[in-house]
Amino acid sequence: MDFVKQIIDYIPINEQETQDKKVILDYIKLFPKNVLLRGNKIAHITSSGFIMNNSLDKALMVHHNIRNTWSWTGGHADGDSDLLHVAIKEAKEETGIINVTPLMPSIVSIDIGVVNAHIRKNKYVNPHLHLSIAYILIADENEKLIINEDENSDISWFELDKFSIKYFSQFDVNLYGKLIRKAKQQVVGD
Repeated sequence: MDFVKQIIDYIPINEQETQDKKVILDYIKLFPKNVLLRGNKIAHITSSGFIMNNSLDKALMVHHNIRNTWSWTGGHADGDSDLLHVAIKEAKEETGIINVTPLMPSIVSIDIGVVNAHIRKNKYVNPHLHLSIAYILIADENEKLIINEDENSDISWFELDKFSIKYFSQFDVNLYGKLIRKAKQQVVGD
């Protein structure tokens, strides 16, 4: 399915998503040739996966090297317009899990994240925006985890009560809380 149509079809759940969806669609119109490429130095599409266990009572998080915090998995589209594929590929690369499936194939969150300037692979990366398209993914919590040292320094399953201001920024608490609620609603709605 066309990623632009998926974004258009996505129904925002709050004002933040409504505004971010509009900005993302406007940006896609302005930069149709490179919005999926990190060569667009202002903003580009990324795809993330919030990985939960089968019983939806834990989430798999990585300790992100650049952000120096626990985070969901995800990464740059790098020209791939199948954003669900990107989310699954990134989940596997960053955690070592082999078997990961979407809870549902549709987008579950649209967000714009700010990336601060940093050094990656001995090169300067300017501040920019990630136009984040997200999915909820399911994996077996007993599957072997492998740290991808280029991306993260640790991997761990988190009980859902850890998604609080004690452990995460307010932005991340809001984001992960939204994803947890959507996962639970999906199961209730089945």
